[in-house]
Amino acid sequence: MPALVNYGGTDDLCSVGPLISNLMDSSRLLSLTPNVDVFCPPRKRSRVTAPFIFKGGEKQGAEKQKQQSCSIDVLPDECLFEILRRLPGNKERSNSACVSKRWLMLLSTIRASEMAAHKNNCTSGCETLKKPLPDLNSAMSTDEEEEFESTGYLTRKLKAKDATDVRLAAIAVGTGGHGGLGKLYIEGSNATRPLTDIGLSAVARGCPSLRVLSMWNVPFISDIGLSEIASGCPTLEKLDLCQCPLISDKGLIAVAQKCPNLTSLMVESCLSIGNEGLQAIGRCCPKLKSIVIKDCPRIGDQGVASLVSAASSFLARIRLENVNISDVSLAVIGHYGKAVADLALTGLQSVSERGFWVMGNAFGLQNLKSIMINSCRGVTDLGLEAIAKGCPNLKQLCLRRCCYLSDAGLKAFAVTARALENLHLEECNRISLIGVLGCLLNCNEKFRALSLVKCLGIKDISFCTAPLPSCLSLRSLTIRDCPGFTGASLAVVGKICPQLQHVDLSGLVGATDAGLLPLIESSEVGLVTVNLSGCVDLTDAVVTALVKAHGSTLQMLNLEGCKKVTDKSLLLIADSCSFLDDLDMSRCMIGDYGIAVLASASQLKMRVLSLAGCSNLTQKIVPFLGNMGRSLVGLNLQNCKLISTQEIGALEEKLWWCDIFY
Repeated sequence: MPALVNYGGTDDLCSVGPLISNLMDSSRLLSLTPNVDVFCPPRKRSRVTAPFIFKGGEKQGAEKQKQQSCSIDVLPDECLFEILRRLPGNKERSNSACVSKRWLMLLSTIRASEMAAHKNNCTSGCETLKKPLPDLNSAMSTDEEEEFESTGYLTRKLKAKDATDVRLAAIAVGTGGHGGLGKLYIEGSNATRPLTDIGLSAVARGCPSLRVLSMWNVPFISDIGLSEIASGCPTLEKLDLCQCPLISDKGLIAVAQKCPNLTSLMVESCLSIGNEGLQAIGRCCPKLKSIVIKDCPRIGDQGVASLVSAASSFLARIRLENVNISDVSLAVIGHYGKAVADLALTGLQSVSERGFWVMGNAFGLQNLKSIMINSCRGVTDLGLEAIAKGCPNLKQLCLRRCCYLSDAGLKAFAVTARALENLHLEECNRISLIGVLGCLLNCNEKFRALSLVKCLGIKDISFCTAPLPSCLSLRSLTIRDCPGFTGASLAVVGKICPQLQHVDLSGLVGATDAGLLPLIESSEVGLVTVNLSGCVDLTDAVVTALVKAHGSTLQMLNLEGCKKVTDKSLLLIADSCSFLDDLDMSRCMIGDYGIAVLASASQLKMRVLSLAGCSNLTQKIVPFLGNMGRSLVGLNLQNCKLISTQEIGALEEKLWWCDIFY
């Protein structure tokens, strides 16, 4: 056998000449034996497949073609598996995977550890060879193939039609020689060839460096595939499961037992996952930092409470949405959540006022920085005040659809929460302007941002003539889609908040020039960003006052839908706003002259300009827009019907670096 291995391939079978000189003679000779393996010395010639079966000259032609087959194709999978696992490097494995689907799927069943073990075992045997066989396939290459360590820095994302078993197998085989797969995101599954456990098992065997796995809407992945991932990828750190109906507690238990480095878990709309899986994660994953549970009807107090109490050392982020938990879970969070910094609670219909009160009075949320509560009927004035007392480091509070919260609770919270910096209230309809002013006048010196969105209870009221105290800390004010908030309210807010820099009044259809002018004039530090989109009654007078007072600091201005704003405003902007880089004049009554002046202003370094829906603009502005300079990166010309497609095409060629929407 060694002689055969070291055979050079330069001699014939017989030193005096070829044994058979004629193919017809050879066929007669070999026809005496029904099955003969023919050995031919290796040389550069046309490939001849073996073994051959010669049955005589009268049975040649179509029948002979049918019976001849490539020898390696008739090997069983077990033999071919042993051959493929002995390939010397990643390059050879990738090339072999391109031969056929069968080879690819077989290669994907070989674990990286099996290849490494074979390589170590055969090292000593290879050293006995005096001279290695030449690799004719690499004749054009002078450098040896570089083997990359599987550090897992590659990321792959599959969506719908691309999410198949074959594609995952190709990823598992192909990424091994290029640093290894570290992050895999799967969104959806192929309709005709759905993704199954076979593809996920291929990733588990070939990608031991996988750290992040996210699966969304993969209905045929079950506990078997997830268990394979747990066994083959022990370094898994982040697992996201969304709409995986066949994954149950069994799969989560496997991950918990074999992936101790898990730091983040998200379970959404997984109808088969219950309390046992969460309990296992809490017991076996001591490094868990983030947990997100959404729309899982089988998960209740037992799973959430066990997880939070067991993983209290590092658990910093908790997000619970539409989960069947009660006051018990909130009490456990309030007691054991010593490391929790971010808490989000949404749609907890079974949690009452008592749950929020206990969570705050447990005094375990000392490190809580941000809390978001959405559509929870248990949030009342009493519970909100308890949260303020039990969370001394709370900086951000977001309340959405908390229908039982009133002005008294908001004021009490502002008085108690001495570290609060950001307050967001959305669809809290019992909050009135009195509560908002009470919050502003009682907040701490760190309070920076107030946002009111769709709060229908905020309406104009009659104020006394006595001067109100000022809120010197507020820098950002957002009042969006609050129809009762009109000019009189704006004037009052502007007087008590003289340090405003960022103002968002989008959707205030009741805002007028008279109401907005006091707010503009009262700002002492200079407005930086102003959003007035949807304020249909504003005119050039407001823009004139804004530009004259804050043109030197203004960086973003949004006047979308202000139909009474004309070219007069554009002339002032071009002359005074030297730092403006984002301007939105969509659906305003501006024309070619105003845009021409704006585009010709050399001191402007505009980055984003939106002119969507400006019906008065024509193709005359195209040459001026083409000279705006390299600073422009975004231009919106949608619904400008008087500008032809050909003109926009020419503009695209000139502003090739800019994204133009039309």
